Amino acid sequence: MSGQAKHEQVVFCSDERSGLYAIIAIYNTALGPALGGTRFYPYESEQAALADVLNLSRAMAYKNALAGLDLGGGKAVIIGDPDRDKNEAMLRAYGRFIHSLGGRYLTACDVGTYSEDMDLVARETPYVTGRTVAHGGAGDSSILTAFGVFQGMRAAAEHSFGTPSLRGRRVGVEGVGKVGHRLVDLLVEDGAEVVICDVSEQAVERVRQRHPQVEVVADQVELTGADIDVYAPCALGGALDDDTVLRLRATIVCGGANNQLAHPGVEKRLADRGILYAPDYVVNSGGVIQVADEIGGFDMDRARAKATKIYATTLKIFATAAEDGVPPAVAADRLAERRMSEVGRIRGIWLGR
Repeated sequence: MSGQAKHEQVVFCSDERSGLYAIIAIYNTALGPALGGTRFYPYESEQAALADVLNLSRAMAYKNALAGLDLGGGKAVIIGDPDRDKNEAMLRAYGRFIHSLGGRYLTACDVGTYSEDMDLVARETPYVTGRTVAHGGAGDSSILTAFGVFQGMRAAAEHSFGTPSLRGRRVGVEGVGKVGHRLVDLLVEDGAEVVICDVSEQAVERVRQRHPQVEVVADQVELTGADIDVYAPCALGGALDDDTVLRLRATIVCGGANNQLAHPGVEKRLADRGILYAPDYVVNSGGVIQVADEIGGFDMDRARAKATKIYATTLKIFATAAEDGVPPAVAADRLAERRMSEVGRIRGIWLGR
């Protein structure tokens, strides 16, 4: 994304007795309160956690803008091992810190957190989305995240191959966790040939049990060097670095992971190699569309209809990129920044007392 990140607010949250140490970052509230999930992850250092939450919160502002939501961008990270450290007191303490922001930040699920966790956070604050269906929430947001990635991939196929179908195309999916395994379901249903890899043998086995025909390779290096038409990064960020771009044989990159570009300039390297990149924060916005719909009383059909528009938005970005002579990532940034500027400006119109 263009320009230097200038966050409105960064909050460090600590509750020693429960083991909570979290960082909440609010990038921009031009379009409304900042919405973004809570990532629970064993960062190697506070600095690594801070860098991640700053990047993720900024991406959420762009994502929410291009998703057509009246919401700004924010994100939070809890430092720790979710399998070992997560507990009720910690999540409720975290909820208290969210509540102290007075509605400037709305949270949801992310890596390491689930709808059941949001139910606990919501016992201390109403500024929570992505709750379980039993508690009036939208449930697992990976459902529409995967659906949105699939819509973006259809748009990329339309642009590159002249048809939105993935039938007969070979798609490599890196990471078959929350989002990736659902994307595999959609691809197989559409007739694609699917190749996967994941660091978790359990995640791989879950997919193989549902789809025995899916091919498994050892790692990301083997996957990106394979003869595939589409590469779908669905694990953690930074998948597209210089070495990966040189090795990549795919025509399209379109996946669910956040912050896929390892550093500025990678988008140009992809374009120079003739590889079409579907900007990650555009195609993976189905999840935030799902949890945002919860704010006004959740309806899955309505949320799915909104997520379907990711197809048209992605096509628009490809067309704008071609017209302006820039990579799709640059075109997407420009469209998002334009909406934040133009729509955000009207909030300055005085409404009186």
